[in-house]
Amino acid sequence: MPRSTPPLLPGLTDRRIDALLALLAENPMLVLSGARIAREIGVSRSTVWRWVEKLRALGVRVRGHTGSGYRIEQVPDVLVPRLLRPLLRGTSFEKRIYHFFKVGSTNDVALTLGQAGEPHGALIIAEEQTAGRGRAGRRWVSEKSLGIHATVLLRPPIPPAQAPLITLLAGLAVREAIAEQTGLAADLRWPNDVLIGGRKLCGILTEMHAEPDRIHFVAVGIGINVNQTAMPDELGAQATSLRMASGRWTSRLELLAKLLVWLERYYNRFLAEGPRPILERFAAVSSYAEGKRVRIVTASESFTGITAGLEPNGVLRVQREDGHIETVLAGDVTEA
Repeated sequence: MPRSTPPLLPGLTDRRIDALLALLAENPMLVLSGARIAREIGVSRSTVWRWVEKLRALGVRVRGHTGSGYRIEQVPDVLVPRLLRPLLRGTSFEKRIYHFFKVGSTNDVALTLGQAGEPHGALIIAEEQTAGRGRAGRRWVSEKSLGIHATVLLRPPIPPAQAPLITLLAGLAVREAIAEQTGLAADLRWPNDVLIGGRKLCGILTEMHAEPDRIHFVAVGIGINVNQTAMPDELGAQATSLRMASGRWTSRLELLAKLLVWLERYYNRFLAEGPRPILERFAAVSSYAEGKRVRIVTASESFTGITAGLEPNGVLRVQREDGHIETVLAGDVTEA
């Protein structure tokens, strides 16, 4: 049964830091005294100073005025609950938001919460991950406060065979949010990559806890490269960010809110109408869904072929060189 009190989560952002950020953001033109801030959020003045230093280390521009207090120079792009929640009103994700300045993996936190009975719609966000991972256990680079590192906990009333559709609709939500926020048209590479200009800027990792006939919960992890100005040397040819693609800074707060609104729309439509709208939309916007010559690498083999659409459960169909149609349950897909 869902529980009202979550398990102990080391590193969870203190709600008073959340309140400090919100207080500064709501009064951007005012110098707030340390005494007033301490009184309003319920900490000592020395704690206020220590937390302001922590926010500065994250890139939040807080100016100190000797003898008078603090003033924020611009509304911070930090994904804390008090700043994000107003943008999520009316969605399933506004009530239970778990924020970390640093955590191993948001998916790991979501799995812990799911096992403890956390309700549908819990949202886990990190400014930085130290053990972010992608599909097949690959490392996901999570630079501090430059990208979006978030996981949503869903409890879909669907059979496990339809779980791949959750990954597809999450990719659609990312694509719609990017288009709405930046005007860029992203491509979707089955099953879990979002590309711009052929380079990856978002990966989706869906993990579930299920029995043969029902899903208990699904953790949908989404990592988006947002404001990075360069990629690590080993990723330079394969990866990009929204800033690198557009030449402009993008608000992570606004992008994440749009993403979650779109995710709820697609999720609710999937539950109401079944797989067809998801499959049709994915086929319409993904160059990889049909007619793309690709190389498939699975745990047991590697082969080339032409993509031939999706199965009703979201599995990819690929026509091999000999004409045989293969269904690909899992594997790496690259353009051949």
